[in-house]
Amino acid sequence: MDTHTLPNTLFSPTELVQFERDGYVVVRGMGGADICRRMLSATMEGVERLVEPIEYEADLNYPGAPASRSAQGGRTVRRLKQAHGRGPAFTEWLTSPGILHRMGQLLGPTVYVPLAHHNCIMTKAPAFSSDTGWHQDVRYWSFAQRELVNVWLALGPERLENGCLKVIPGTHRMTFQRSQFDDDLFFRDDLPENAPFIAQQVVVELDAGDVLFFHSRTLHAATRNRSERTKYSVVFTFRGPDSPPIPGSRSAALPELLLPPCIAE
Repeated sequence: MDTHTLPNTLFSPTELVQFERDGYVVVRGMGGADICRRMLSATMEGVERLVEPIEYEADLNYPGAPASRSAQGGRTVRRLKQAHGRGPAFTEWLTSPGILHRMGQLLGPTVYVPLAHHNCIMTKAPAFSSDTGWHQDVRYWSFAQRELVNVWLALGPERLENGCLKVIPGTHRMTFQRSQFDDDLFFRDDLPENAPFIAQQVVVELDAGDVLFFHSRTLHAATRNRSERTKYSVVFTFRGPDSPPIPGSRSAALPELLLPPCIAE
């Protein structure tokens, strides 16, 4: 296939340079209105009916979260797990040309979707949402190599007010000491040596249909939702053949999807 006929499904040379340098890139309007609408419909059904598997804000005890599921706001949903099984729109999204061809550029022609990590719909409700500290997504993951890419699709506006993501450019290429992280592997914001990195943070504001691609080692964080409306985002993770999950680990606990052949350029 002639890749030059696919200008809307490939990263531009500038975007590829940015991803390599900064560990993230945003593609505006990549998710079409129809697929976003269908994903949001499935999301609302899952939230309203509490369709398991679900992670509640109270489960993680992050700052701002209810103390327990029995406390006020304790049944506030943090994320709907196993998004891939919640409707055909999610499979359509994973196999859309915009995903396949861009993943081909970043990871090569053979791409897998681990279902044990992400594969979820992130929900951030007012009043009982929480703060997520600076972290790398690979902190609890077990893969032969840590070269994975996350794809974050906004189903509505994402602003600083409602807890959009913040990233620290270039941290996917850096090596940090264990002492720079706390016991839960969050990058410590109380250490003077970490301050110069945190000072470089970038707020990633998105509109519905915008997509954030970011490396699994890129440091990122988010505050709680201080608006009056819940924020929804769909998140999947992708890997190439050289980064398989380590047998017996949590990363290997669920099957993976092998995507159709991707364009690599």
